[in-house]
Amino acid sequence: MLGYKRSDRVGDQIRLEIADILSRRMKDPRVGFVTLTTVDVTADLKQAWVYVTVLQEGAQANEAIATLGRATGFIRGELGRRLKLRYVPELKFVRDTSVDQVRKVMTLLDEVTAQGMRSDASGAGGCNDEGTRLGASGAEGTRSDASGPWDGGRSSQGNIDPDPASSEEGR
Repeated sequence: MLGYKRSDRVGDQIRLEIADILSRRMKDPRVGFVTLTTVDVTADLKQAWVYVTVLQEGAQANEAIATLGRATGFIRGELGRRLKLRYVPELKFVRDTSVDQVRKVMTLLDEVTAQGMRSDASGAGGCNDEGTRLGASGAEGTRSDASGPWDGGRSSQGNIDPDPASSEEGR
């Protein structure tokens, strides 16, 4: 259990509890629709950074993060009642931009694949870059002269039945 520290477990529990507090107890409409992605807690459990994605854009997103920052006292009080910790960590809400970065990368990948499709349609006609003819499935030709996973399960050692009990019934 070396890879899963207590601070990670406490961070996961804090994330669950804050999500419940925001959905059931917070009535402020300025928060809007937020999703808690992760909670990073220091090893001494004194501070926690709560990463939040916000559905709104621009000024509304900044207002939602600021509202969460002003509600830290209320949220810490609720956490203190729900969690059995000696010290409830100081919360800092941070906007998580990883979703925006993923969205940006996905649009770039879509553009690249669209450009690749256009160049393939005007180009090679069934051959890949090296000139090797592609099969019907789009994969390069199969090797039938050697044994391995591509030869349909046949091996040079003969058929190996994974379930010996099934071969006993047929005898």
